Amino acid sequence: MNAAAPNAAAIDPVELTAELIRRPSVTPRDEGALDIVAAQLERLGFTCHRLVFDDPGPNGEAIAAIANLYARCGSGRPNLCFAGHTDVVPPGPPEGWSFAPFAAERRDGALCGRGAVDMKGAIAAFIAAAERFLAARGDGFAGSISLLITGDEEGVAVNGTKKVLEWLEARGETLDASIVGEPTSAAVLGDMIKIGRRGSMTGRLTVEGVQGHVAYPHLADNAAHRLIALLAALTTGPLDAGTEHFQPSSLQVTTIDIGNPATNVIPGQARATFNIRFNDRWSSDKLQAWVAERLAAFGGGWRLQWEVSGESFLVPPGPVSDCLTAAIAAVTGRTPELSTTGGTSDARFIQAHCPVAEFGLVGQTMHKADERVALADLAQLSAIYEAFLDRFFGRA
Repeated sequence: MNAAAPNAAAIDPVELTAELIRRPSVTPRDEGALDIVAAQLERLGFTCHRLVFDDPGPNGEAIAAIANLYARCGSGRPNLCFAGHTDVVPPGPPEGWSFAPFAAERRDGALCGRGAVDMKGAIAAFIAAAERFLAARGDGFAGSISLLITGDEEGVAVNGTKKVLEWLEARGETLDASIVGEPTSAAVLGDMIKIGRRGSMTGRLTVEGVQGHVAYPHLADNAAHRLIALLAALTTGPLDAGTEHFQPSSLQVTTIDIGNPATNVIPGQARATFNIRFNDRWSSDKLQAWVAERLAAFGGGWRLQWEVSGESFLVPPGPVSDCLTAAIAAVTGRTPELSTTGGTSDARFIQAHCPVAEFGLVGQTMHKADERVALADLAQLSAIYEAFLDRFFGRA
């Protein structure tokens, strides 16, 4: 086992986060962010694999090639994998920011910039924690630590984590447990761990009618009226009341498009898009059948296309969440809530391979202008990850 050299310069999670922020790695661009991660890990004795995938999208469309990184230190088991992403969402209009999004400024005890919270800060914190853990363990460490870092979490997620997991499976490499470093903390660092996520699916509904003059409605079939009726059938009443670990499922209409600039023309076509976030009472197949049954009552003249981003999943409390809970309590004194709230993450892919929990920084500024992370939180997150490693591998 190659551990960190005793005289190696200690990794400062703040400086490493700042270095990563300065790489404008908006999906699908990498801009050298993974080179920074790999350089630090190779110095600590990790073997790094750069993996580029360029498969087409789900409908055969061409999409951008994505750079990914898998790094491992050790060959034994258990293999604990930290998963994350260096890609970030676009910063948006510059007038929304009070500082340059990729300058990594320090202000009022915070490090500022796109990706500070989501999730370059967590990557830096874990690498700093791994360095300390390996230096303390030396040759007495029998397991493995690995990192799976993608550049496609904020994008279509076709050539990212899912492909790396397939690559690992093909080479016979097993993950035994995983932490995903998403910004799960809600108000203060350590108040929430994610042990599951709701599923997400999008429906695109098109209604065909007959265009006509508004003064002669008997000669037309108003597609807008029919669309309203269909949407009412889907949105009247709850899908469920929630389950032990999940909030109620929710169907939300996100857009209605008629495309009719005239006030005296009955539209012949109307479209709407809706998204369903669903708990473990449902699968995407069951929901598609539920929607079809309700729409069928209105006859034909409509068509529906589905896109499924992920199924709901729950990882019951166990060794990963238990170790995280203990580590958080040891560093912060807080007992985190075990939650399934929020959107999707790459944990939806990892949970099919090993137990996984998500834990990271406070997410209040993620995807917003003026994204920032408290310097103290980066230090504490590094300490929590180190305490987790100690407990997971049996030192604490």
